[in-house]
Amino acid sequence: MNWYQWVKNSYIRLNKSFKNTYFTTNTIMRDVEKLLCYVVGVSREKFFAFSETLLTREQFSKLEILLCRREQGEPIAYLIGEQEFWSLNLLVSRDTFIPRCDTECLVTHVLKVISSDNAKILDLGTGTGAISLALAIEKPMWEITAIDYNLKALLIAKKNAAKFGIKNINFFCSRWFESLHSHKLYDLIVSNPPYISIREFYLLHKELFFEPRTSLISAKNGTADLEEICFLSKYYLVSGGWLILEHGYKQGYIVRSLLSRAMFKCILTIKDYGNNERVTQGRWI
Repeated sequence: MNWYQWVKNSYIRLNKSFKNTYFTTNTIMRDVEKLLCYVVGVSREKFFAFSETLLTREQFSKLEILLCRREQGEPIAYLIGEQEFWSLNLLVSRDTFIPRCDTECLVTHVLKVISSDNAKILDLGTGTGAISLALAIEKPMWEITAIDYNLKALLIAKKNAAKFGIKNINFFCSRWFESLHSHKLYDLIVSNPPYISIREFYLLHKELFFEPRTSLISAKNGTADLEEICFLSKYYLVSGGWLILEHGYKQGYIVRSLLSRAMFKCILTIKDYGNNERVTQGRWI
């Protein structure tokens, strides 16, 4: 069987598995192409140029195993060990939340809010390091602190920083603010915390079941971590500092209310690529 034949047959299989889901035909085809390129070690361009190349038995066996796992709903990022974010191919593992493209809206907004080339930034719950890495690439003079209480996730984040030669991020283990020095203040705090309720979790697509639940689920109907960050951030921000949070598309009003109760000003919600409320800011004055 050649590369093209495998992709064609596998697309048909996946299309049946993901029938009546939110996956588009283009997404399914890209997943199959990614698996092929990953196993045979070629770029997408080379796949199209040499699509009649025959698969070896070993390659076919590996592809069959990965395809079966994908049919069960395991995310493509875990199968190939990477996910693109901000044009960076980030390393991921089952210990990390998979970065989503909508979080790029959060990065874009942070870059609009802080125009200075020198700033102190705190990234709460960094996971793969996606947000910090994107900011560090754009602002190499920023001093970024990225924390996560999952040591395995921090290891992945550090590997990603090394992969791209990024030197301006300090990674360390903490649950939100617990291990931070209270005397150090930041110009901006950014976070994409867990914001899904346990009830919502079981109603969502099975792909999410493979990701760390601690990165997804929050108590108080999905608002516990958002609330904690809103009420504690002011003790770690300079006067005029910003707090920018990602949240669920139905949580914009809740986060604005939390920021208002915590005495933040300049409260504003930004929409994501799908025109859903996704990112909310507040300024500590």
